[in-house]
Formats: sequence, C-alpha cells, structure tokens
Amino acid sequence: MKNRILFIFTFLSCSMFIYTSCDDSRIDLEPLSPTEASYFTEEGHYTKAIIGVYAKLTDLYWYNGGNSLHAFWELPGDDITTTGTVSFELFGTLQPADGKVNGVYQVTYQLINRANTAIQKLNEESGLISTAAYKDNMMGEALFLRGYGNFLLWNYFGTAPLVNERIQSSEDITPPNSSGTELLDQAIADFTAAANLLPSSWDINNKGRVSKSSANGMLGKALVFKGSATQSTESFSAAIAALDKIADKSLMDDFADNFNALTENNDESLFEFQASQPDNDNVWLPNDFQAGGVGSTSAYWGFYENHYSLFGSAPFIGTQKLMDAFEEGDPRIASTIDTEDLSFKKYWSTGELKTNTGVGSANNPRILRYADILLLKAEAILESGGSTAAAIDLINEIRTRARNMNPEGTVPANYSTSESDKAKIFDWINQERFLELAGEEGARWLDLRRWHMAGKINLGAGYDFSSARDDVSFDISKNLYYPIPLNEIDLNPNVVQNTGY
Repeated sequence: MKNRILFIFTFLSCSMFIYTSCDDSRIDLEPLSPTEASYFTEEGHYTKAIIGVYAKLTDLYWYNGGNSLHAFWELPGDDITTTGTVSFELFGTLQPADGKVNGVYQVTYQLINRANTAIQKLNEESGLISTAAYKDNMMGEALFLRGYGNFLLWNYFGTAPLVNERIQSSEDITPPNSSGTELLDQAIADFTAAANLLPSSWDINNKGRVSKSSANGMLGKALVFKGSATQSTESFSAAIAALDKIADKSLMDDFADNFNALTENNDESLFEFQASQPDNDNVWLPNDFQAGGVGSTSAYWGFYENHYSLFGSAPFIGTQKLMDAFEEGDPRIASTIDTEDLSFKKYWSTGELKTNTGVGSANNPRILRYADILLLKAEAILESGGSTAAAIDLINEIRTRARNMNPEGTVPANYSTSESDKAKIFDWINQERFLELAGEEGARWLDLRRWHMAGKINLGAGYDFSSARDDVSFDISKNLYYPIPLNEIDLNPNVVQNTGY
C-alpha cells in the first residue's frame, strides 16, 4: 500500500509539473512592482519621473541621519564659521576620502542621471502626453535640473566627468575628467534650452516647479561665473540679456520673508528646494523608498539653531567679519546674525515649521532669489563696460529695500550714481552680496572662488576668512577645487585627481 501511495503521489506531481510547464500563461506574470519596461504607459508616469528628479535634491538638504552635507558649502567662505574640527573650515585636513565630499559628488551625479533618464524617456514618448506644451515643460525641467547639477560640479570639483546622456553600457561607465569650463558650458546650454521650454508660471497645485525666470536666472548666473573664470566680456553681456528677461519677480518688502517657512515660493523666489512636512518624516532614512514613503523629505537647519540633534557638535555661526560688515542700524542684521553670540539667524529663527520628529524642517532652502539676480546683473553691467550708474542703481535697489524696512531709518543709504571708479563699485557689489546672501547655499564661497580666478581678490596667505579657529590652512594651489572622491578614483581609471590631493 505504501509503495502504491508513493507511486500515485509521484505520478500526480509529475503530471502537474508537465501541465504547468506547458501552460505559458502560468509563467507570464506581472512583476510585483513596476519595471522600466512596464512603466511610462501614461502621462502621469512622466510627471512622476520629473518629480523624482527634483526629489534627489532632498539628499543635499536633509538631516541625513546626523551626517548632513551642509558643511560642504556653508563653511569654506568668510561668512559662516564653526569652532569644530570640520575639514571644510580648516581646508588643510580636506581629503579625497571625506564622506561629505563623496556624498555631494554621488548625489549630484544621481540627480544628473535621473535627469538624463527623463530626457531620454521624453524623447522616446509618442502620444501619451496630452499636449506638446506640457511635454516641453517637463523637458525644460529635466534640462534645468541637469544644468544645476553640472553647475555645482564645476564650482566645487572643476574637472569632474561630463555625463550628458544616460549611461546604459559598461563601456560608458568610466568617462574621463572634463576640462576648462566644459561642465559650466553644459550647464549654460541646458539653462538656455530650458528657458525656451519652461512655462512662465505654474498653477497653484504645481507651485515650486521651475519656470522661465528660474532658467533665465540660473543662465545669467552661470554666464557671470564664466565671465569671471575666462575674463569674457561676451559672457557678461550674454548674462545681462538673460537676466533682462526676468520681469515677473521683485524684492519682498521684508528681507526676512526670504527665510520664513510661511512665505515660501514668494515673489522674490526663483528656485527653492521644496521641503515637505509629512506625518511620517523619518530623518534617519533617505527618501528613495517604495510605497509608504518612510524616508525623509524635509530640510535641516539645526546646525544654525544649535539644535539638540547636533549631539554636542559645534554649531555653525556667523563670522566676526560678517557682523562687522553691517552698518549700525541696518535692519537686515536682525534676521542674519546675533550681535552678542554670533549665532546665525536665517531659516530657523522666524516662522520655521518642524516635522513630526522635531528635527527635520519644512522651511525651503532658497537656492536662487531676485536679490541675487539684481547684484549679478550689476556685476555683469560693470564688467561688460556698461553704465556704471545703471550698475549702482541695481545695488541701491537692494539697499533701499533694507532701508525701507525701518521707515524712520537712514541706513543703509544709497551709493552715489556719479561714482565712476570701477574698482570701488566692484567693492560695493562684493560687500552687498556678502551682507545680503550670507549663509545661503554656498553663495559666498562660490563668489570668493570665482573672484579669485578673475584676479579681483586674492585668497592666498593673509586673506581674512574670519574663522573661529586659528588653524585654517588655505592653499590656493589646490583648495580652489575639492578633491575628486576616493571612491571615484578607485572605480574609474580614466579620472585624474585634482592637483594637490
């Protein structure tokens, strides 16, 4: 009996195997989650792909499980400092194995890769997107974000590889260093194309997506930077043409509105990271998850606030140089720096919205705003041989906004438009950018770097970085660039390390 049962069981098992193996419908199953081959079947999928490119910005601005990347761009300048032993403050200890260097490098290339994938998919799309205009808008967003990635790479690494197509072959995974202004030139090309494709504005449900003014603003900024690096009058003139196209932006009456979570995406804003406040914001996990969204989508300002989440690490504070630069009575100082302890005030001291953890912030980093545009345009006019009076008028717009915050005040007063000494006017631009943009997304360091390249200032021995430390060691032969991360050097035999590292 036992043998008979075994025979029947074996026979039935084999019969079922033969039956199921011959039925193709039983093995032709849908994957448990979408694949690239099964995706991009409706318009909404393309929208989600574009939002996914924006989402990568989170990795630059979130708490990152206690290892935020902000020191990378906040500390090298002369506006923000710390008493901590952070390599971006000390320069001399900066090494290719630094985790933040690798983090920013990796995130930026992931951003570019997502943009390249979106560009490819939009180029391949046929008939799924309801209007050609919306397809153009999304293409403009992808180009803008890729341009922003390349803008960052050029400013911090200088010679990092240029990747302007989606990598789909093992033959393409080891591109060589770029040279000169190749990365910046690609950014300029992308911003130019984006400005022609993006809408003038978005509806309320899409607030925060980039527009024509965003692209023209970044295009003008990139061209000013190229003018500084190459001493090109043509680049400065082209910057003016791009910045002149921004007609829908204006300065807010209150300078502090640019750092208040309750006044995000305002009339002065051209480009912000859209920090969100979900109920399940988890500041210990990144946002690259499937359904459920358990990762963080917030920003982080605890390093300015001296928040408990620093766990004893030294906060970032304003420099003595920054505090001393404000004239007595300048209303902007109250929203910038505490004159007693030098604590830095932007983003966290007024109107901040914390996420459920009490660590993450829903206050958007303002990456590009109209005050920056006005001062870039003033510089471009000055450097291209334009009207010095027109350049001074633009500086005075910034100072007038500040002065009008206190109707009874007289500071800061307007500069005389009769001044013709270009060196003096440049110093005014330098000073106003210092006061107005201090502590904002690396603006000061990028200015110092390009002005050194242009011969406007000298970051060599004796430059006043106003560090809270006395062991700063800046080497102009290498520290104008950050090192290419060690991981990249190890994995890509075609990449050569930046000089000095």
